[in-house]
Amino acid sequence: MTGPNPKLRPKPWIDAITPYTPGSSRGPRGEALTKLSSNENPLGTSEKAAEALANAKGRLSRYPDGASETLRAAIGERYGLDPARIVCGTGSDEILHLAAGAYAGVGDEILYSRFGFSVYPAAAQRVGATPVEAPDTDYATDIDALIAAITPNTRVLFLANPNNPTGTFCAAADVARLHDATPPDCLLVVDQAYAEYLEPGEGDGALELAHAADNILITRTFSKIYGLAAERIGWAYGPPPVIEALNRIRGPFNVTTGGQEAAIAALGDREFIEKSRLHNTMWRAWLAERIGKLGNAGLRAIPSKANFLLVLFEGPLSAEAAYEGLVERGYITRWLPGQELPHGLRISIGTEQEVRGLAEALEELVSAAL
Repeated sequence: MTGPNPKLRPKPWIDAITPYTPGSSRGPRGEALTKLSSNENPLGTSEKAAEALANAKGRLSRYPDGASETLRAAIGERYGLDPARIVCGTGSDEILHLAAGAYAGVGDEILYSRFGFSVYPAAAQRVGATPVEAPDTDYATDIDALIAAITPNTRVLFLANPNNPTGTFCAAADVARLHDATPPDCLLVVDQAYAEYLEPGEGDGALELAHAADNILITRTFSKIYGLAAERIGWAYGPPPVIEALNRIRGPFNVTTGGQEAAIAALGDREFIEKSRLHNTMWRAWLAERIGKLGNAGLRAIPSKANFLLVLFEGPLSAEAAYEGLVERGYITRWLPGQELPHGLRISIGTEQEVRGLAEALEELVSAAL
């Protein structure tokens, strides 16, 4: 085996990328833990979706529908959208990268808020664009700061709404105001991975904007409330020229046959989706209230509209110590030093038993630290 070839080097902007680190499900010795680190649906997957996925396994030798036509039609029917203005991807992550690749490159800027989704800087660096981070306001997206950070070189503007990892949310009027300030040669990408956890109609403003605007793209995913994280299915809605551009550079068979059929079945299982939303609303509020009672110990939960809470540790118990202590007690969360949040844990909302158990474990750790 030969040594490294000093002449064969990736582009410098590729070397600068920090690879995405997924949430872990095991402890330091490989032991299985209660996983509250990846914002997955604690209720699992719709039985209808699981059955559709199983039925598709008999056709493994055939390529999937490269255009996801039936799935796009089902999404269009479910949300009242034109299927011709929908593109599907390998999770919404692929579509975020496609948007960056189609509209930005060397010398351009890609803008997003501080504490935004960690894929945004990677998407910018992948294409040689400059990632630009606008200031936040108490961990929430500051629309005015984003507007102030727009320059003649801004080509893509990412807005996660609700945001990951903070869970914060921008109202429809603020999204519209941001779009009004977005230059015509800049694509506003509203990343709505957690939209289904909002109250009915609360996240529709961006979709309504996209009906008429020619420089906005809305992304969604089946990985969260629909419980299909393993199949990696995302979709986006936008103006025809944008969808055409993304279709030019996406993989030709980027959503599996089973994934497409499971997603179609999941869309139709309204009972499972509503059950999942109500469960999340109830236990997110319950956990936030329990953490609020630990405020005298320096714990604070950022108000969230997603299926997780960002908990800040600003007292004697550090986030790192809390993370390690929870692992010892069988729970794994997401510690975020790589996202400028060394004092924060992102905690996914689990089952009732998991949420109650985590709260008790956290209270034990706080008591021991005081």
